[in-house]
Amino acid sequence: MNSSKMPKLKIGALETKIPIIQGGMSVGISLSGLASAVASEGGIGVIGSAGIGMLESDFSKNFSGANIRALGKEIRKAKEMTDGIIGVNIMVASSDYDDLMLVAMDEGADIVFLGAGLPLRTPKKIPMERLKKISTKVVPIVSSARAAKIVFNYWAKAYEHIPDAVVVEGPLAGGHLGFKREQIDNPDYTLERILTEVISVIELFESQFDKDIPVIVAGGIYTGADIYKFLQLGAQGVQMATRFVATHECDASIKFKEAYVNCKKDDLVIIDSPVGLPGRAIRNQFLEDVSDGIKKPFMCPWKCLKTCDYEKAPYCIALALTNAKKGRLGKGFAFAGANAYLADEIVSVKELMETLLEEYEEAARE
Repeated sequence: MNSSKMPKLKIGALETKIPIIQGGMSVGISLSGLASAVASEGGIGVIGSAGIGMLESDFSKNFSGANIRALGKEIRKAKEMTDGIIGVNIMVASSDYDDLMLVAMDEGADIVFLGAGLPLRTPKKIPMERLKKISTKVVPIVSSARAAKIVFNYWAKAYEHIPDAVVVEGPLAGGHLGFKREQIDNPDYTLERILTEVISVIELFESQFDKDIPVIVAGGIYTGADIYKFLQLGAQGVQMATRFVATHECDASIKFKEAYVNCKKDDLVIIDSPVGLPGRAIRNQFLEDVSDGIKKPFMCPWKCLKTCDYEKAPYCIALALTNAKKGRLGKGFAFAGANAYLADEIVSVKELMETLLEEYEEAARE
């Protein structure tokens, strides 16, 4: 593993040129533009599906239908723009989880990443027999060895089948976090530590099913040196989201990208999201108002997340993130990973990939 060249990543029959997955950023941040650019450079490009219906004109009246239509369109667009590997990130906690899974499979997404909840049942309308035969790979995102064990045990017993890979996301990620507030800075919960524990769990299932199950790390991976470090620790790939925001191809507005470029380290704060989870975001006036107890009135057109108590929520997170994506940061905020403050300019995906390769090779030589 000491080669100075980045290795490939194999997930079943899928093989990437480089072991980099662009993390799916929902509510319109990673769509076909960013995903296809990453896929064309040899990584895995991922479309974020939550709130994707904001691209459709009837979003506020027909939330579910708009999401289904928009996701289908974005997968088709991405596949027209690249021959590379295109994935979709789907939140298990979203109310239209089953429908979005069906769209991803029907449109031939190469891979689905399942986050925000543990996939402990197959989606309705998709029998396990179809899941076993279909070429779409299924990859849960977990934040602990315990969660990995629960998912793989369940699939093994219920279906005599297991997911194709697993992403382990540490507490330095952006957006909603699978950790309690007090765990985020606790040294017992570092990604390095969790990775080792997850690898131990997955090795048991690899031998039981005679199948390679790559373990992919996420949360705070920012440089080529980070990639090298985690591959040395036994990961077979990395998932990076924050680093791809400050690219020309990222589907967010320029104001959203500038929030990353202009933020300082202490602007990155942990918030309590209305959906009942902590999250990491860039501090701004909107979040200051919320923490001062100012409510942001909203109508809930459709309960998009099962865990949202919209009658008590101080604001609608889907609306706040939609506003941010469109550059209206006075009416919303940007989620971001712990290293977002390192972004100092907006570059192309091609330039970014070249930088990561150089940083990786330099770390490997040292």
